[in-house]
Amino acid sequence: MQSRALLSFWTVYCCFSAGSLTTLPPQRSLRDEHHKPSGVLAAVKPSVAFNIRTSKDPEHEGCNLSLGDNQLLEDCGFNMTAKTFFIIHGWTMSGMFESWMYKLVSALQTREEDANVVVVDWLPLAHQLYTDAVNNTRVVGQRVAGMLDWLQEKEDFSLGNVHLIGYSLGAHVAGYAGNFVKGTVGRITGLDPAGPMFEGVDINRRLSPDDADFVDVLHTYTLSFGLSIGIRMPVGHIDIYPNGGDFQPGCGYNDILGSIALGTITEVMKCEHERAVHLFVDSLVNQDKPSFAFQCTDSSRFKRGICLSCRKNRCNSIGYNAKKIRKKRNSKMYLKTRAGMPFRVYHYQLKVHIFSYKNVGDIQPTLYVTLYGSNGDSQNLPLEVVEKIGLNATNTFLVYTEEDLGDLLKIRLAWEAISHSWYNLWNEFRSYLSQPSNPSRELHIRQIRVKSGETQRKVTFCAQDPKKTGISPGQELWFHKCRDGWGIKAKTR
Repeated sequence: MQSRALLSFWTVYCCFSAGSLTTLPPQRSLRDEHHKPSGVLAAVKPSVAFNIRTSKDPEHEGCNLSLGDNQLLEDCGFNMTAKTFFIIHGWTMSGMFESWMYKLVSALQTREEDANVVVVDWLPLAHQLYTDAVNNTRVVGQRVAGMLDWLQEKEDFSLGNVHLIGYSLGAHVAGYAGNFVKGTVGRITGLDPAGPMFEGVDINRRLSPDDADFVDVLHTYTLSFGLSIGIRMPVGHIDIYPNGGDFQPGCGYNDILGSIALGTITEVMKCEHERAVHLFVDSLVNQDKPSFAFQCTDSSRFKRGICLSCRKNRCNSIGYNAKKIRKKRNSKMYLKTRAGMPFRVYHYQLKVHIFSYKNVGDIQPTLYVTLYGSNGDSQNLPLEVVEKIGLNATNTFLVYTEEDLGDLLKIRLAWEAISHSWYNLWNEFRSYLSQPSNPSRELHIRQIRVKSGETQRKVTFCAQDPKKTGISPGQELWFHKCRDGWGIKAKTR
């Protein structure tokens, strides 16, 4: 039932995409045609071509490799001792490469100057109905494996130096290649692997940890209500879900009805799905600003700020800089990002212990914090309530900033007087009816403990005035750094 719903969604997506997907203007193919005899009609385009990129110029045709042609391998300048990247695109409605391909090629060439960057061009087999393109992924994977097996016959070539990078359907092509090749590929990176027709299937019919020595995956478009373009299930050694793996900042999916009305829904979906590629490119070109992800069992716990530990490989860089982790169990990791490059943000875990309260009842306080650091101050940051705030308990929250604040010095905690939550408004109304005198509500907070995800540093902040720890709607409290570390552990809600 779920598979039929996913396929139906892809059918709708295809219909929309046919008229509005943004693609590159027509240009010369990535093929090298200098070997054609003059005066002879062009040969039929091969269903799978391997084009080694010899220039950062997207207009340059590169050089096609041909299985069994040793002279061509030498003429194309293939470096047997260097790293070798195979970039594998996904399904296409346009029949052309999109702009992300050239950005990824250029970023790899800049980061690894001596490396071989090979584009796997299977456009004739990908420019089909989605279901047909899915059925073609296996044969394309076999072709890639065949090329790798031939290269392994050459002296100094090592399969351990091979990194397959597959986007959408291309991620599953990479999985097939890793499954069919003789030996073990060094690494496979799946960039939002396609979900329809792959969700929940056997490991031999999709990307899986068995396909390479290290398989890392970025999931950016995995909607939780059954209409997912990217695969939701973990399929690698580490599976990273930026922003929970669904709504990416800057893509505008939260305004879905408006997007449909304006006819921009395909651009929104393309933005969400393609964000995985741009996160990987960012990791190549902004290596001095790496984004970190943190191991967590699910997105809800991460949003509650519980999972910001780096102990025992519980955190990792994302994209190209990811460190190899091979565990018996898959590691699901989460992080927040900005809307554009560089995507890095700074994560903070806040532990707020409410030790006394008055007349709060079922009302959920709308709290905000402002962090003041040695390098600058944050904006007014909401404390997102994933579950109800616990009274007489320690509540954990996640906040993040786009700039590095340096060493934190003080915190301002504010209680917004007017709540925008319908749940809170209803409870406010019920409280007013039951208690016409509307007694003042108050929380008492003595300390806020903060942990930086990026530095793992822990700092405790104490109320500026120990005699004034109460806060009511419309009021604020100030907390100043009182010691490094957290001291005695409190039970976390």
